[in-house]
Amino acid sequence: MSSVAICFDLFGTLVDAERPDDPAAAVADALRDRGVAVPDDWTAAYSEPHIDAPEGAEVPLPAHISAALASRGVDAPNNAPRRAVVSAFDPRVDTREGAVEAVAAAHEYGLVGLLSNCSVPELVGRTLIRSALSRDSFDQIVSSVACGWRKPDRRAFETVARQLAVPVDRLVYVGDTPATDGGIEACGGTFIDVTDTPLSRLPDCLNEVCRTV
Repeated sequence: MSSVAICFDLFGTLVDAERPDDPAAAVADALRDRGVAVPDDWTAAYSEPHIDAPEGAEVPLPAHISAALASRGVDAPNNAPRRAVVSAFDPRVDTREGAVEAVAAAHEYGLVGLLSNCSVPELVGRTLIRSALSRDSFDQIVSSVACGWRKPDRRAFETVARQLAVPVDRLVYVGDTPATDGGIEACGGTFIDVTDTPLSRLPDCLNEVCRTV
């Protein structure tokens, strides 16, 4: 078992990804392209909660879309909600300066993971393919849509820690949002905020942090 593992957030930390300015409209267009009759009050339906999920749980966006349509009496066959969501969230991706070097440096201290809040299936994988990183840059990749829990819920961090073969309190998490990524601290782990410690300084920061974790 490794004594420590490093885990990264994806969006806003390692990459910048363009997302729809109006997600409801983008999904509506993609649904129409697949022959689904979008209700007139779609914006309201999209914004309403339709699935009673436990606190901290991730609701996959296709499931939400299906439930929103059903609430208006619309049937969407042939997996149209999932295909529409994947199409609507098809981003242009820019790798942030220093990201590749930061992930490479992290491998010097143990296994390296990726944990991303993302309700869109396939988006994490497609984002990595379009970036200067790749799936092979990480020993384990976990998305909230796959594991079922969103940061800052402890179970999201525990999932990636388990896959990286370390106790959750031995996880060093690198992210850009204290409200979610900083949840690792409630688990006893360490949070590195890239808004305070730029990726270019991460190798030196890891050298200091990993000696004391």
